[in-house]
Amino acid sequence: MNDAIKGNILTPGGWIHGAVTFGTRVADIQGAAADPKGNADDYILPGFIDLHVHGGAGKDVMEGGDAIHRIAAIHARHGTTSLLATTMTAPPEDIDVALAAIGKAVKERGRNEARVLGAHLEGPYINAGKLGAQPNYARAATLAEVQRLETLAPLRVITVAPEIAGHLGLVRELANEGMRVQIGHTLGSYDDGVAALEHGASGFTHLFNAMSGLHHREPGMVGAALAHAQFAELIPDLLHVHPGAIKTALRAIPRLYCVTDSTAATGMPDGEYMLGRHTVHKCMGGVRLPDGTLAGSTLTLDQALRNLVGLGLDLADASARVSTHAADYLGLEDRGRISPGAWSDFVVLDRELKLKAVYIEGERCDLNDA
Repeated sequence: MNDAIKGNILTPGGWIHGAVTFGTRVADIQGAAADPKGNADDYILPGFIDLHVHGGAGKDVMEGGDAIHRIAAIHARHGTTSLLATTMTAPPEDIDVALAAIGKAVKERGRNEARVLGAHLEGPYINAGKLGAQPNYARAATLAEVQRLETLAPLRVITVAPEIAGHLGLVRELANEGMRVQIGHTLGSYDDGVAALEHGASGFTHLFNAMSGLHHREPGMVGAALAHAQFAELIPDLLHVHPGAIKTALRAIPRLYCVTDSTAATGMPDGEYMLGRHTVHKCMGGVRLPDGTLAGSTLTLDQALRNLVGLGLDLADASARVSTHAADYLGLEDRGRISPGAWSDFVVLDRELKLKAVYIEGERCDLNDA
């Protein structure tokens, strides 16, 4: 038997004032095209999709075991209906433990949990000179090693510093295997970025952060992204990236999408938490290493949506940047949109953009569930 919810429904064709009926997938949408400004009803948007999640609820992806289920649950309570569990640069045995747990979670979504789509392998194939908050276990990649890791969990996204010897050719090999290769944690030049894109790289990891910056005579990796990227991820917590830089990226990169880069500190009080093998400190609204380096965030995607609207984006555009563009980046035609046949992943927001309900694959989540 199908359920139904009513309100201002954001569809691929625009706003519909009416009702969406659904089971695990969308059955039908009935109503008429209408500007939501003409009524006071709730907004019904596609569920949020986060492609860069390290933790939440006191748990870190690198712990392995059941940590991923706690993480998926806390993010579901903030409107994230699917996500990529993201690893840290670490010794091989740590990465194996994390990926084994992610692989299991992909097959076993628990009640009130976001769907784990696979892994984002953020390390260890990065530049040791641009670690950011990554522990210093950076090393060069080999195709054989990545293929072995792929047997543990689906590697949907992999971050690579293209200037490392051997990595440019690897970018093409990984892209040919269907992975989304992102440029990140890199000291590479503008030319390195252009070359990586030409070899099949398709995005940039937390744009502006942990990469060579833009200068008018040395455009750097940021310049390559702004000049050539179709997709890139960005952390819109208003701490990692200045609002002016966010607006620059929004104008330059057609399908810029937002991620949280969230840590174990997400949803937790101030204090110490683990981020891979690092101890990080949550205080004053941020997460930092002892030396003050930003170390992920406590952002959730419902707040990211509100931040984008606060910067001047209309709600439909902001919604696409926390949902649809990320789905498109992964090639998922049945997520990130409300249309017949798509997964029934929705968020219901009031007129102040506060979350009222979350549906994941047709199941209404208990937003009070810990």
